[in-house]
Amino acid sequence: MILRSINILNYRNIREASMDFSPKLNCFVGLNGQGKTNVLDAIYLLSFTKSAYTSQDSLNITHGEDMAMVQGTYDEFTISCGLRRGVKKQFRKDKKDYPRLLDHIGLIPLVMVCPADHQLIEEGSEERRRFMDVVIGQRNRKYLDCLAKYNALLKQRNALLKQYADAPTPPDDLLEVLEWQMVEPAEYIFKARTNFFTEFEPYFQEVYKTISGSAELPALCYISQLQNRDLREAYVRTRQRDLILGWTSQGPHKDDLDMRLGEYPLKQVGSQGQQRTFVLAMKLAQALYLADSTGEAPILLLDDIFDRLDSERVERIVAMVQGEQFGQIFITDTDRQHLTEIIQPGPDAKIFHVENGQIA
Repeated sequence: MILRSINILNYRNIREASMDFSPKLNCFVGLNGQGKTNVLDAIYLLSFTKSAYTSQDSLNITHGEDMAMVQGTYDEFTISCGLRRGVKKQFRKDKKDYPRLLDHIGLIPLVMVCPADHQLIEEGSEERRRFMDVVIGQRNRKYLDCLAKYNALLKQRNALLKQYADAPTPPDDLLEVLEWQMVEPAEYIFKARTNFFTEFEPYFQEVYKTISGSAELPALCYISQLQNRDLREAYVRTRQRDLILGWTSQGPHKDDLDMRLGEYPLKQVGSQGQQRTFVLAMKLAQALYLADSTGEAPILLLDDIFDRLDSERVERIVAMVQGEQFGQIFITDTDRQHLTEIIQPGPDAKIFHVENGQIA
């Protein structure tokens, strides 16, 4: 997938910008806080219909303005997103509105690597489930539908559990109806995640080996309650406890990824560089996995990825992403000389300078 050009109006601190891109390498150079990440976020918006950093659309509109617009031209179509305060956002493909935003996901495969990825290690299991959802959802529309259905039913069940927590006779009939409806999408989610992980794990191992020079032995394992229990029976068995807790304790919303170096948890024994390498390997493996499973290399966004990595690992990463396996790349850095030294821009590269939201 190739993004040929983009037009941005009032998106975060970018008041107005028009850029034509290289089909291979595009670099954005500037000091921190000048708007480099905002350009990448605008590109992310065109793939996922939302910002990578906030779920509140109004926060993406330039302060003091009423609306924002991002329009990208790809090889076969044009995608545009209009944001207006107090109004539902408008998302179009070739000037035609989508019936629902979910229908757009997967059309433009994209992987973003950024400093916030450390949350995969530092935060709870929700972040790691989101990683799986983003990858699987870009190649499996039914998975997104089942995920949306399951989450809606889960929200209803949790609301009933809280409502009747202290009731002498809880509504077992209502809970049973919800639980029966939850089982089918839950089992599909579990099977899709299991299949994904079986296919994905070799990519992760290979990328980690390339980046680290085989210096460490990483382990990444998928963990799910559905691996060893029948979910319908589990709902019945834990219903009384769930009423006390006020939330549903069983289901794919409790899935997780176990990250280890050798036999030990990555979070406990991994240095900053090792943790950064682990997450980078997950994200770059995601790009290779999507390329092979969809037949099209995803757009790759690399935002400030060289921090906390030694020079040898940086060289290996750069050599990898500039190879034929990867497609169009957008990368940011604060130092033009440093960027030139590590990526060796050629005739297929473009370098943009970003200062106070102005791009040249």
